[in-house]
Amino acid sequence: MILGDEQRDILIIGGGTMGLAIAIELALRGARPTVLSRQFREAALHAAAGMLAPQAEGLPAGAMWNLCTASRNLYPSWIDKLEQLTGMDAGYWPCGILAPVTDAGQRDRTHPMEPDSRWLDASELVNYQSGFGESVLGAWWFPQDGQVNTCNLAKVLVSAARVLGVEVIEGITVQRFQRTPQGNITALESDRGRWSAGLYILATGAWAQSLLPLPVTPRKGQMLALKPSGQPLLNHVIFGDQLYLVPRRSGKLVVGATSEDVGFQEGTTVAGLQALLNRATAMIPELARYEVIDTWWGYRPATPDDLPILGEGPAANLYLATGHYRNGILLAPITAKLMANLILHQTSDRHLKAFSWQRFNLQPRSDNLCS
Repeated sequence: MILGDEQRDILIIGGGTMGLAIAIELALRGARPTVLSRQFREAALHAAAGMLAPQAEGLPAGAMWNLCTASRNLYPSWIDKLEQLTGMDAGYWPCGILAPVTDAGQRDRTHPMEPDSRWLDASELVNYQSGFGESVLGAWWFPQDGQVNTCNLAKVLVSAARVLGVEVIEGITVQRFQRTPQGNITALESDRGRWSAGLYILATGAWAQSLLPLPVTPRKGQMLALKPSGQPLLNHVIFGDQLYLVPRRSGKLVVGATSEDVGFQEGTTVAGLQALLNRATAMIPELARYEVIDTWWGYRPATPDDLPILGEGPAANLYLATGHYRNGILLAPITAKLMANLILHQTSDRHLKAFSWQRFNLQPRSDNLCS
């Protein structure tokens, strides 16, 4: 069945976090975007833990720190807007994050510190969170960091898009761009026909390289969920070394995540899950009593410098929003805002300059960007 004969205003390729967030922002400003999604369940959104953690992650001062903290600070108003549109709970929880330290040398942080962040020694830490193993010397407390339940957020984003009249078309694989010799995209070729629009936005995450020679590659992450037998022990996100523990208000505990450069290899492995469980029980011994209730995996869209690719693309009417790596959920509000400003008003923010695709000195690939 060929669906794409009608001319659209804006076509967004990719129906995950970025594609939907941008579509919602554009629609709120009066635009009429259409989202083409291959398979919503493949989006990194469904695999992510949903941490909002620029402080806990230890980002250095610079463009990425500025982008991430600006986006985290937008989260309360962004979530409120989504919940007002849909009447649904997006699962936002500014619960604060504890970053435990097991090596005395880790106490001396050189990363930016917000005024209310502080070091807690072992005697103070127990007042915030009990149950840490003997190896934990203390923890950094980051009260402005938090989390969002990605299962809730996924439903809210889809619902908000529908409320605003965004056309989200599922089950379409875009195969290549068509463009003029002058550099404009004229159409998309897909397995369900030809699609054309005035503007195009590439937001395909880990699959971006199938359409453009961008250095975005999948970084696989395995995760699992635990359930306590009684009252949940954790009330803050725990951000450790190669480990995070994200408690949900329901009592479920999300444990993640491996980081594997194995392409699109599917499935969980004994080695991956065992490594996570070993780290988790070393951090919080009581977790050994929890029940394993789920395991899953997903693909983060990684770039060589771990920074996203945002802004204008290699064609005059093509825009890019991909490569967010492990900060896609965190960066959704600021990405949507900046991309809408750029697309609708040609307003380029200072935040975008460091994230241009041109920093990689790439040339368009002729087989997918064809004349």
